[in-house]
Amino acid sequence: MIEIKNLKKSFDDKAVLKGVDVIFDDGKCNLIIGSSGSGKTVLMKCMVGLIKPTSGQVLYDGEDFVNMNDIEQKAIREKIGMLFQGGALFDSQTVEQNVMFPLDMFTGDKYSKKKERVKQVLERVQLKEDAYRKFPSEISGGMQKRVALARAIVLNPKYLFCDEPNSGLDPQTSMVIDKLIQEITQEYNITTIINTHDMNSVMEIGDHITYMHQGEKEWEGNNKEIILSENQKLNDFIFASEFLKDAKRMRTIQETGEIPKDMPAGVKDAIEEKLNVDLDGDGHIGNPSKNNPPSKE
Repeated sequence: MIEIKNLKKSFDDKAVLKGVDVIFDDGKCNLIIGSSGSGKTVLMKCMVGLIKPTSGQVLYDGEDFVNMNDIEQKAIREKIGMLFQGGALFDSQTVEQNVMFPLDMFTGDKYSKKKERVKQVLERVQLKEDAYRKFPSEISGGMQKRVALARAIVLNPKYLFCDEPNSGLDPQTSMVIDKLIQEITQEYNITTIINTHDMNSVMEIGDHITYMHQGEKEWEGNNKEIILSENQKLNDFIFASEFLKDAKRMRTIQETGEIPKDMPAGVKDAIEEKLNVDLDGDGHIGNPSKNNPPSKE
C-alpha cells in the first residue's frame, strides 16, 4: 500500500500539487487521470523520488519515503518496477538483454539464473521465444510494451508504476496490455499506479480511480461509480463527446431505472416509448403531444 498525505509541490511561486491525500491499495489497478497540467505526472514523480515534494508524506507500507536517507530510499526503489511511456527500451540491446538489465544492476546472480528469470517473465507477458534475440526496432509496438512490462516485473516488484502504458497503441492492443497489467497486479498482489488518458483503461481496469484537477484530488472511486458520478468537472473530462455523454446516460438508466436530468427531451421520449415505461414519472410515456395531438380546428 502507498499512502499520500497532504502532498504539496511548488515550482518557484506556482503551486502544482495543493495538498493531495490518496491511498493506493495492494492488488488493485490504481489509475490517476486528469487533463494536461492537472498535476498527475508531478504526483507520480514525487512518489518515486524523481522530484522532492515541498511538504507532505509518501508512505510505502507506513514508511515515509520523503524523509528517508539515500540508502533507505534505494531499498524502496529496488521494490519498484517502472513501465515508461513509449517503453523506453535500449535500442542497442536485444529483448533478452533489455529485460536482464535490472538483474545486472541489482543482483549478483549467475548468468544462467538471470536468463531463466528473463525467460519466465517473457513467457508471463506472452512473448514468443523467437523474439528474445531481436532488437526493439524489429518487433511491433505491442510487443515492445510487453518487453517493457517484463522488464518492469523481472525483480518481483512490490510496487509498479505505469506512465501512459497504452500510448501509441491501437485500441485492441491497448486492451491486451491493460489485461496483462491487471492480471499481474492481482496475481502478485502488487500496488499498481497508472497515469493514463485512455478512457478504455479507466472503464476496463479502474479498480480505484483518482481524478486530478488543477493540483487537487477532485474525485475518487471505481469504474462502476464513475458512470453514475454527478461531479461536473469529472463528467466534462471523461464524457467530453456527445457520443460518450449518451453512453453515460444509457448506463445510468440501466443502473438506476431513472432518466438523467440532462437527457434531451426527444431522446427521453424515444427511450420511454421503446421501453413502454414512464421513467421520469410525469404521467406520460414518451411525447404526450403524440398521444393527444392538437386539434385542427
